[in-house]
Formats: sequence, C-alpha cells, structure tokens
Amino acid sequence: MEKFPMTLGGYQKLEADLKKLKNEERPAVIQAIAEARAHGDLSENAEYHAAKDRQGWIESQIVDLEDKYTRAQVIDVASLDGDTVKFGATVTLIDEDTEEEKVWQIVGELEADVKQAKISVSSPIARALIGKAQGDTVEVAAPGGARSYEIGKVEFK
Repeated sequence: MEKFPMTLGGYQKLEADLKKLKNEERPAVIQAIAEARAHGDLSENAEYHAAKDRQGWIESQIVDLEDKYTRAQVIDVASLDGDTVKFGATVTLIDEDTEEEKVWQIVGELEADVKQAKISVSSPIARALIGKAQGDTVEVAAPGGARSYEIGKVEFK
C-alpha cells in the first residue's frame, strides 16, 4: 500500500472534510431522499433522483477520503530543520530575470494549492528545488520557457 506524504495541516484538513461528509452531508442527503419519497411516484420525481445522485457522490467521496486518510504519512514540518530544500520546506525564490520574489511551501500531492502557495512535491519546481540550499540557482522548465531562480531562503515552519 503506497503512502502519501502529507503535512500535519493537510492531514487535519482531510480529517475535517471526512467528518463533514459523514456527520453533515450524509444525514442531510438521507433526509432529502426521505422527503422526496414522500412525494409519491419515484420514476418521475426529479428531487428524488437528484438526491440519490448526490448520495452516490457523497459516498464515493467518503470512500476516497478514507483511503487517503489511512494511507497518509504525516510529516510534522515544525520538527524538521536543515539548510537544504526537502518536503515541507517553505522556500523563497528570486526570479533572476525580474527580481520578483515568490514563496512556496513544498507539500504532498493531495494538499497542493497554488492559491495558498503550496506546491506538490512532485511538481517540476519542487523537483528542481529538492536537495538545493540557500544561494543555489535552479532552472525550471516552465510552459513559457525555462526560468532561473535563486533560492533566497529555506525555512521549516
């Protein structure tokens, strides 16, 4: 069984999502099905069919999240340290062309979210950064062409 590396924060979010589906969404859809059944003929009852479709989606989400939850390998980033980039590191990158700074945290695939500046450990940027240290230059193949970045800072927080 393959394990998924995940930060403690990502694991807690996964746990919260699973609890919400089981404790809120599942009972609500069961209630909606019961109400729709009370309206009579199920063959032409759009509310009933919509609720059943929603129930199927919720149940598949629960199975999927439970699988991920049991296979998560939780890594407490706060307990990590060092000078090189590895899983969990928050890295400040300086674009060598524009001098623009970007800050990224390297996280597991399941918790990656570009809007929150979290990139997957398997992304091209993260793969280029792993093992490098502050002051090193990395070249990353991007859709618009290769980009060069200097590692400005490596933190574990």
